Amino acid sequence: MATETSKTIREWGDAIFGQPSDLTVLVQRARVEMDELEQALREGDTAEAGREAADVVILLHRVAGILGQELSEQVDAKMAINRARKWTTTGDGTGSHI
Repeated sequence: MATETSKTIREWGDAIFGQPSDLTVLVQRARVEMDELEQALREGDTAEAGREAADVVILLHRVAGILGQELSEQVDAKMAINRARKWTTTGDGTGSHI
């Protein structure tokens, strides 16, 4: 079971990096981490891909924590919505709701 929460990750981030003046800087950094995740996947480096995926999630937890939310609760709520939707697939492992 995970021990970190959006609150603890926010506190860590604030202590190490300071509070962001604009939350979009965290989104921009998450994009950098997504690019690194993509590169690791293309290279077949599953260990590095896992670490890069974690970096992305950590940044998302920081955003949620700053907003006073818990990311895992937001995921649960969004999944309830997603499970109730009808979906169309593209054949590549992705799709969109109808």
